[in-house]
Amino acid sequence: MLTEERLALICEFVERKGSATIQEIMEYTGASESTIRRDLSLLDRQLKIQRVRGGAISKKLTRDIKVQSRRTVNSDDKEIIARYAAGLIEDDDFVYIDSGSTTEKIINNIRTREAVFVTNSITAIRLLAARNLRCFILGGEFKESTDAIVGEFALESINKYNFTKGFFGTNGITKKNGFTTPEMKEAMVKSAAMKNTKDSFVLADAGKFGAISSVKFANFQDAQIITTKLRNKEYLGMRNITIV
Repeated sequence: MLTEERLALICEFVERKGSATIQEIMEYTGASESTIRRDLSLLDRQLKIQRVRGGAISKKLTRDIKVQSRRTVNSDDKEIIARYAAGLIEDDDFVYIDSGSTTEKIINNIRTREAVFVTNSITAIRLLAARNLRCFILGGEFKESTDAIVGEFALESINKYNFTKGFFGTNGITKKNGFTTPEMKEAMVKSAAMKNTKDSFVLADAGKFGAISSVKFANFQDAQIITTKLRNKEYLGMRNITIV
């Protein structure tokens, strides 16, 4: 097989799958491990794929977009999802609210005055305080683009809590890759919070289904998904998806 033909096959394979391991690419092309490693490095330099440890991911994967921009995308759908999610919060709940343009919309729809809230979002803590709700914010590194507190101190804080309910944002959802986000530090906080939560809910508009970001923070089955206007037949009728 000519080099250009193999490179084209690799690009097609990675784009179609969203991500692929070196082993998967070797089996698909019949090339050796050393050859595939060289090919992936070349394709990464050419900006055709993104080389990651153990394989590659598609350049079409979702990227980190500033939270100010995300607030204007599918805002009506996000409001519907958030309103439903807020209705799940009861007086005796100890709630985690993840940073995100949909999760922060929960706050203005909360009806209980007795629940206690923890968040890693600067915007969320301000909204919670404005409503005189009892609330706590994680300590740690501030990530301006997503309005989130992340890093080692945030993880230490998370591990002190046991939440009854948690509401999470995501950049992508697939059955194979689960819930994904572009940045490692943020993924680590999401993952730790979800592990310390009894009932986890991922709030996602229909556009998140089928999208993949570079870092996985939970398996597809680890949370109940709340969405609206879901048309992707692959996900219709699944037990852990609520369409509102």
